[in-house]
Amino acid sequence: MRKRIAIFILIGVALYLIGNQVDEYRLFQGANLAMYTIALASIVLLTGYSGQVSLGHGAFMAVGGYSAALTLTYFDTPIWFSFLAAIMFASLFGLLFGFAAARLSGPYLAGSTLAFAVGLPALANQFDFLGGEQGVLFSIGLPPESLGEEFSQDKWHFWIAASLALIFIFFTANLLNSRFGRTWRAIRGNAVAAELAGINIGQWKVAAFVVSSGLAGLAGALLAMTISLVSPGAYALSLSFALVTGAVLAGISSLPGVMLGAVILVIIPEIADVVAHRLGDSEKITAHLPGLIVSVLLILSVIFTPNGPGENLRKHRKKHA
Repeated sequence: MRKRIAIFILIGVALYLIGNQVDEYRLFQGANLAMYTIALASIVLLTGYSGQVSLGHGAFMAVGGYSAALTLTYFDTPIWFSFLAAIMFASLFGLLFGFAAARLSGPYLAGSTLAFAVGLPALANQFDFLGGEQGVLFSIGLPPESLGEEFSQDKWHFWIAASLALIFIFFTANLLNSRFGRTWRAIRGNAVAAELAGINIGQWKVAAFVVSSGLAGLAGALLAMTISLVSPGAYALSLSFALVTGAVLAGISSLPGVMLGAVILVIIPEIADVVAHRLGDSEKITAHLPGLIVSVLLILSVIFTPNGPGENLRKHRKKHA
């Protein structure tokens, strides 16, 4: 435990130093990196540990984003309460979905989460208080004056996102190394043996969905913060597929690998911009190329490294340790 705390403190110090040296765009990317790290951790917990496959986790991010925006807009709550609301409401949706998930498995569960991700944006368009296609503005306000006039909005977003990522990745790491993580691994490894050992599989699957959805909801609120908007387009189906790709690349059961997956997801738009520029800056290429790159990476990972490059590297190091 002390070693883990020391590592997270060192990471926090490094992020603080980096945040004071890079430009505004890199700070924006850093906030997105923190957001993806939390989102991928939710996939690793759900799929890598409890064995439940979700292809629509972007929908739980949308629940978190809308919850944070609505509490801030209509009730003028403190920003910390808006993030708490994102976790709570996303966890509630996870609880409701978890009861169904406890009775589903394999492609049936994956298909259900996919349908949720497809249907949620259309549902959001039916209610005026959700803003329709235009969405709801989400602004956390200017940084505190005590931080100085030169402390920018992007740096404020980066500090919040990075701090929350450190806190909740630390929480997730300890959770997965506790009895909860061991029980989920037992269920994933052999559900029949786990049930014979006295484990209530249904309850534990629901618990995994609740925690995973809460993490996804927080990530959704951070995404809303970085783009200052919550709308159906921000949580499109492509986001769910990107999360699955990032989790596979990171190693579906490797929590330390989520940083690798997050970095890949952050740099994909830059790669797409470079390729689009060389091909003539076509709007269609710029719009669709990131999704194509994500799809190709997912297919290649499944074919050549089913457990993900991150997981294979971890096993290789452990084998030669």
